[in-house]
Amino acid sequence: MVATADEQTYSYARPSELTFAGGRADLTLATSGGLTSHGPAAHPVFFDGFLGHPDQAAAALLTVAKVARTRFYTPPGMLAAILRAADPVVTSNVDRLRFESFSACCGVYARYDALPGSLAGSVIASGTTNVDVNPPLRDALARVGGLDPLHLRVGQDVVVSTLDAQVTEKKVPLPERWLKGFAEVQLASATVRPVLEVSAAEARWFVHGLPRSASRKPVWVVPAGRGLRITTRPSHDGVSLSGLDRLKALEPLLRFARTLRAYAAPHDDQGSTGVWELELDDARFVLALSPESSRGFSGEGHVLWDLADNDSADDADLVSTLLAFEPRIDVARLAAEAGLDEARVVRALGRLGAAGRVGFDAAEAAYFHRELPYDSARLAAMHPRLRDATALVEAGAVRLAGDVAHVRSGDTEHVVRSTADGERCTCPWFGKHKGSRGPCKHVLAADLVRRSR
Repeated sequence: MVATADEQTYSYARPSELTFAGGRADLTLATSGGLTSHGPAAHPVFFDGFLGHPDQAAAALLTVAKVARTRFYTPPGMLAAILRAADPVVTSNVDRLRFESFSACCGVYARYDALPGSLAGSVIASGTTNVDVNPPLRDALARVGGLDPLHLRVGQDVVVSTLDAQVTEKKVPLPERWLKGFAEVQLASATVRPVLEVSAAEARWFVHGLPRSASRKPVWVVPAGRGLRITTRPSHDGVSLSGLDRLKALEPLLRFARTLRAYAAPHDDQGSTGVWELELDDARFVLALSPESSRGFSGEGHVLWDLADNDSADDADLVSTLLAFEPRIDVARLAAEAGLDEARVVRALGRLGAAGRVGFDAAEAAYFHRELPYDSARLAAMHPRLRDATALVEAGAVRLAGDVAHVRSGDTEHVVRSTADGERCTCPWFGKHKGSRGPCKHVLAADLVRRSR
């Protein structure tokens, strides 16, 4: 395994092998190690069996992969410098498989949960890996019909086979921007509440009717009888939506849907993260959309509060030893086993989420365990604001005076005040975002000094 400043890659000890015997093709996949519920393993295999509802499963896997290849927003002047798309992450959570991806712009998060009723085979071990869904694999998935068996083996790679084809996967890099995105999505998902639910027919009518324009200004989706409508007026009873074309990522799965649900974060007139969930047969498909189409989850910065909370570091280390790839983390059980109160466990989970080690399932209102291949010591280096705040503290640039902090940055002294609505700063960055994208470096520096006293 080779780590760089931007991504983490893998190497293989031996090539994969394809053999034919007894009228069937069998692929032995080379792996580059991984973490299971029993600890590190050189060549783990997480699942070997069949996915139920094969045409639905194939469409869901294709949709997760398509999101990873799609850029829903391109900054001006960036046409010649498009970031390379990354590849889906799969986690075996004891009784289910979760496939996750981010769009190339990191503003759309997709997750396909193959729930227990859709798995006919052996969950051999639990763990996490990322996989390359290449063009031959996409072609094979597109040919899967309702009666075609869909065989899936998950180790450090994926192989999908139908009656007449078999395609091999190989490992590819997982960018650091995805790690930031995973951290921010789980934080946002932990704050949402269900606000909308419509039938499959109403969902098809609404999503198919959305324009394909990439509008950046948020609108609100609100109930309208048995269906949904769009309004430009901020609403507590709806979910904000920026970039209407982003929701059309659900279209390939609408024919399998039973219900469409929407979850909204705390109300914000400027828009907030929306979580959309299609209930499928023995499965769920989740789409989380950033507050604005021009904002990637990787740049939000709310996770900085958890990273700056050094008091939770030891708690996070303790809690992490008690995790076992649970599909639903029981906070009360963890608190009892760790000898901590539940509030400290939740803070510890937030810190683990910053390292991509837990996610949040809005449908079950619970965290789930995953392990992304990143060294926690590299987390601070991924976040310039936290690094700059730490440098300000080390330079003695923070002076406290009650609820007010004076932070000198260059030739300017900024004032940070604690108010009933949170921390406020006089710097231009805070004036532009007003806390909607996490704390500025001056607020973080003041917080670090207060915590150290």
